Amino acid sequence: MTAQRLPVVLLMGPTASGKTAAAIELVEHFPVEVVSVDSAQVYRGMDIGTAKPGPEELARAPHRLIDILDPAERYSAARFREDALAEIAAIHRAGRVPLLAGGTMLYFRALSRGLADLPDADPVVRAEIEEEARHHGWAVLHQRLAGLDPQTAARLHPNDAQRIQRALEVYRLTGQSLSALTAAARTEPFPFRLVTWAVAPAERRVLHERIGRRFAAMLRDGFIDEVAALRRRGDLHTGLPSMRAVGYRQVWEYLEGRFDREDLEQRGVAATRQFAKRQLTWLRRERDAQWFDAADGRLLRQLRDAMGRVLDSR
Repeated sequence: MTAQRLPVVLLMGPTASGKTAAAIELVEHFPVEVVSVDSAQVYRGMDIGTAKPGPEELARAPHRLIDILDPAERYSAARFREDALAEIAAIHRAGRVPLLAGGTMLYFRALSRGLADLPDADPVVRAEIEEEARHHGWAVLHQRLAGLDPQTAARLHPNDAQRIQRALEVYRLTGQSLSALTAAARTEPFPFRLVTWAVAPAERRVLHERIGRRFAAMLRDGFIDEVAALRRRGDLHTGLPSMRAVGYRQVWEYLEGRFDREDLEQRGVAATRQFAKRQLTWLRRERDAQWFDAADGRLLRQLRDAMGRVLDSR
């Protein structure tokens, strides 16, 4: 079979939509291997707040590209694309089907469509932007970005510090907007046959309820202690991508005494809902995606049937 006919299945969905359970189900029924598409699960020691599969789940369905970095390190969409293509090739060589499951939509986009030719991170420029944010707040920097790159600003939440910083950094380094550079990028052809699935509850209310229950469960399971241990290391701070992951920044601020525990839960749930909203916005741009209702009791059967069709078409 030519490379162009070898299938790669993308299992996308917002947080708390049941992607891990679905992936395990497919691994247990088909010759499938999972590659994680999650910008937070790459970090070691960040288990509870990222909803990382536990030891029993990983024994049933090993996940590639989790626990590959220390939280002090930085990861990028470009590096993910390189790593994921290597894992896909290895899975194909073993005669199996790669199942890329997760919720980091930028990584999915980078994998399937390639990346713009953007400048590397510049520590000096980043430090300048972070200093401005400390004085004025990220909402003000978001307004500045809207004046420079309204297209990028429109798709970013005013509290999305990491992406606001990157967009401003790109502009200061190149004199061009991130949206313009991205639009001018040469699309790199994906060398395999893509099958794209989107898993999400049909009703937003269901997703919000799931997010609330899961964040409460994370707190019960020791999320605060997990972040406290990371803070005690002394080499981590909220400017790092790892500590900007949804939930971690809120717990970090709670540990600094900025608000009480009840407020922590409210803030954590609200931040996660905003994150899920952004994920769904990305998902709706996937024109070729087949949608599955995460709240449908027949979901796992439907996914098994869909995977069966993928295998039959090889």
